[in-house]
Amino acid sequence: MDTLVKINDLYIEYNGSNGILSKKQTIHAVNGVTLDIYQGEILALAGESGCGKSTLAKAILNLEPIKSGSVTFNNIPEGKNEFRKHAQMVFQNPYASLNPKMKIMEILKEPLEINTDFSNQKIEQIVKEKIKLAGLDEDCLYNYPHEFSGGQRQRIAIARALMLNPEFILADEPVSALDVSIQAQVINLIKELKEKFKLTFLLITHDISVIEYLADRVAVMYLGEIVETGKTSDIFSNPLHPYTKALLSSAPRLNKKGRKIILKGDLPSPANLPQGCKFHTRCPYVMEKCKNNVPATCGSSHTVKCFLYN
Repeated sequence: MDTLVKINDLYIEYNGSNGILSKKQTIHAVNGVTLDIYQGEILALAGESGCGKSTLAKAILNLEPIKSGSVTFNNIPEGKNEFRKHAQMVFQNPYASLNPKMKIMEILKEPLEINTDFSNQKIEQIVKEKIKLAGLDEDCLYNYPHEFSGGQRQRIAIARALMLNPEFILADEPVSALDVSIQAQVINLIKELKEKFKLTFLLITHDISVIEYLADRVAVMYLGEIVETGKTSDIFSNPLHPYTKALLSSAPRLNKKGRKIILKGDLPSPANLPQGCKFHTRCPYVMEKCKNNVPATCGSSHTVKCFLYN
């Protein structure tokens, strides 16, 4: 498959105080991520809160500064105007991402007014087409964001992401703030749009059931590192990394009795990363070499970063 977005050895750090003694510390948010996103796929980025998923997502769209490494889109470096026109983002909280003082028509017209020289009539025509694609009637265009439900606002946010006919959409927890019944509608909308327009998605979520239903491939993230990647079917049927096994084990299922793997301890602070394998402080299979040495990533279509397979 052709690579649409290529992330190469990406590092992101923040410097600040710890809030107690004002001691300077470095937050290691993303640590050497290398990842390819293939054209026409939905790649899910999974991991618990605080592992760096959203930071990586924002860095891909040049919304967060990077320390080192690179992100390219069809060989176009991030930050270039050509990149931004072809890549859009759907945020977790639809209400926070919509200007409460603007009507929906104004919100959706804005990307076209900035990036094209279309007439106002042409822009309004496109807006009406996109809002219908998102599953809403064009009458909603003359209302304000607060007049809609959470699911309707997320549909509006998706319509805005479609305005410039992007090839790549980054969806950061797009259904986690919605009611369960509405989640299913938005998930199906994403799937329909992907198939209809051959879109490429990076889906950031901690919901295992959403990943299993939507994603073509999965990348599992722990403390700013990618520890396993593979086709969704391979990851779910044969998870390799101990952390991936724990994630899948924690997902509630009707036909599964209890949790098989319970991780000990909390996620270490990104300001004080463990030496060696980052997962060794919680791993049930930890070996002595895990404590001081970093495992290499092995495999091709199904990769894993673990000494159990090195």
